Amino acid sequence: MPELPEVETVRRGLHQLIIGRAVEKVVHDTPKSFPNAPVDVEKFLVGATITDVRRRAKVLLIDLSTDYTLVIHLKMTGQLVFRAADVAFGAGHPNDSLIGELPDRSTRVTFAFTDGSHLYFNDQRKFGWVRLLPSLEVPNIDFMKKVGPEPLEHDFTPAQFKERFVRKSKSPIKAALLDQTVIAGVGNIYADESLWGAKIHPLRKVATLTDAEFDKLYHELRDVMNLSIEKGGSTDRNYVNAEGKKGSYIDFARVFRREGLACPRCGTTIIKFKAAGRGTHICPHCQVVQ
Repeated sequence: MPELPEVETVRRGLHQLIIGRAVEKVVHDTPKSFPNAPVDVEKFLVGATITDVRRRAKVLLIDLSTDYTLVIHLKMTGQLVFRAADVAFGAGHPNDSLIGELPDRSTRVTFAFTDGSHLYFNDQRKFGWVRLLPSLEVPNIDFMKKVGPEPLEHDFTPAQFKERFVRKSKSPIKAALLDQTVIAGVGNIYADESLWGAKIHPLRKVATLTDAEFDKLYHELRDVMNLSIEKGGSTDRNYVNAEGKKGSYIDFARVFRREGLACPRCGTTIIKFKAAGRGTHICPHCQVVQ
């Protein structure tokens, strides 16, 4: 599943290309991928103009002139592929659908725009979905009500970051970081990278972290996520950026997928074990359980 930087990379690409385009026709192959009433599609989507492309955690939000919003989750194998006479790009799971003729057998939804361009939602495993909702109702869906704050927002402070973990005082810090109700969009890669940067063992209980450690973790998390966005995402073997190019952040990772290699800070061999149900990478010298 994509993490926040990967979805943000997709958002930025779509924002440059589809705002202002008007929807002429929508075709879908299965209600599972496009669970919307036909009457709503005809009234609020067909004929609408795209006004904005946003992101909340790992979910994409495409706003329409009708005050409705397309809520899109790529899940494991989703893609968004835009094709026009003068431009083409693919974002998502890197298979041949990014560059092949579309629609193909993995295309679940096709948005045809009035200028002849198209946006395709492809999904091999059919786990992803595109929902059409009134824009005012989007904050009220279960996911939006439960998800934590965005870690990269300018007004999200170190003090607010620490406060989000208060109710998780007995949890290991990595498990708390991965909890989307605590902080939005943090996945395995960025949890490992930020904990290594802050010299915090992933099994440390939240209650044992000092104010200084929380402050360091806050800055490390923001730094690694911003670097990943700059590099086009991590791909995590499954994702490419909005121009169809593989993200390069994983080339800059300090600890993730570097088991058996030397820690770039102290030279100790990086190890891998399971924490919070996920493969976890640490330096046993820099990150000590207390």
